[in-house]
Amino acid sequence: MDDPRLPDFDLVVATVDRVAELERLLESLERQRHRAFRVLVVDQNHDDRLEPVLERPWTYEVTKLRSAERGLSRARNAALGLLGAELVAFPDDDCVFPEDLLERVARRFRGQPELDALTGRAVDEHGNSSSSWARDAAVLTRDNLWNRAISFTIFMRTALVDRVGTFDEALGLGAAEAWSSGEEIDYLVRALDAGARIEYDPALVVTHPDTRVSPTTLTSLGNRDGASVGYILRKHRYPKRTVGRMLIRPIGGALVALARRDRTEARFHLSTLRGRLLGYRS
Repeated sequence: MDDPRLPDFDLVVATVDRVAELERLLESLERQRHRAFRVLVVDQNHDDRLEPVLERPWTYEVTKLRSAERGLSRARNAALGLLGAELVAFPDDDCVFPEDLLERVARRFRGQPELDALTGRAVDEHGNSSSSWARDAAVLTRDNLWNRAISFTIFMRTALVDRVGTFDEALGLGAAEAWSSGEEIDYLVRALDAGARIEYDPALVVTHPDTRVSPTTLTSLGNRDGASVGYILRKHRYPKRTVGRMLIRPIGGALVALARRDRTEARFHLSTLRGRLLGYRS
């Protein structure tokens, strides 16, 4: 039986082009042990392809919103004014929640009134994480958050959202700028600057598919994500030592890849470096 003392959730899901993946996410929510939640689906499709999925007799509330102008940050911002639960999260439309996730997160917030936000770790379908993920729990700072957060593993008190405001629409997939990712990192930096206490717990995991991409796509991702990091470093006036460290890392990665004769990986790291320079110079 659901514990009425645990906080409730609003789950904001921005979606476009995906149907089966969204249905899989909603089915994982059907299995949640903690039932005090509703789902706000922000539909950015230009047709009604989601109707068969959204009209299924789910045992929880599903509310659909339309966001005509595409963009991940725009979609999430469209839902912020409707938040009414104590906690909010932003699951991707192609991720899957373990059945005990909301319960564990809710208990964590109930037991720590001083906690403003909580982040977890991404795993693939086999339970594996990228080597870049930190394995140690930590209180987040502006310096250590880079490998301890991704949007679909972030849980926040709605009161913190009220303090921080909307997502930067120059960031996030679908944005017109070169730096079209990293909106969640920008949001967490702003939350930290507002005095928020945010903790990272690698034992809290969300499953997200590890999609294989072509070498050309991998290079494009390096440019995009690198530019986003550079943009954030400049926007939030990170010190030169941090900027220097973030520029040296992809150089080191490229040298290691070349030593292994992995040209694809080397090109990825070099594209990341170019992107970071581009974003920072913006």
